[in-house]
Amino acid sequence: MMVRIGHGYDVHRFAKERKCVIGGVEIPFEMGLLGHSDADVLLHAIADALLGAAALGDIGKHFPDNDPAYAGANSLLLLEEVVRLLKKEGYRVGNIDSTIIAQRPKLAPYLPAMQEKISRACAVDGGQVSVKATTEEGLGFTGAMEGVAAHAVCLLEKL
Repeated sequence: MMVRIGHGYDVHRFAKERKCVIGGVEIPFEMGLLGHSDADVLLHAIADALLGAAALGDIGKHFPDNDPAYAGANSLLLLEEVVRLLKKEGYRVGNIDSTIIAQRPKLAPYLPAMQEKISRACAVDGGQVSVKATTEEGLGFTGAMEGVAAHAVCLLEKL
């Protein structure tokens, strides 16, 4: 069996009067994330990892931020489309490991729901998806509450 590894990284700055959606879960917080779509930093990192593993480019190639069709788009639907593209190319998701980097909001209570939504969107069992969160102890742009970052790695299996 052939396997492929991918890595994804994304960043979105905080903005007032936006919803805070991370991992497909709306999180009550005084600020949201700024972006053309729903700005779901975690799902964008995961989509980039999956696309990269299959050498299919990145999320911007498939869902450009200058296309009005993706204005306010639900990133769970974009992730489902990425998985359809992978399947068309003969790949399936083996596993995903991801980390959200945010000083606030506190994300621990929301991680199980994120894991469930991501596993469903990727058509895999929950045990194939790991979602973690950490802070940078007040350092960097995330520590200064300027935004949120996310990293993701994945393993694809050729069907």
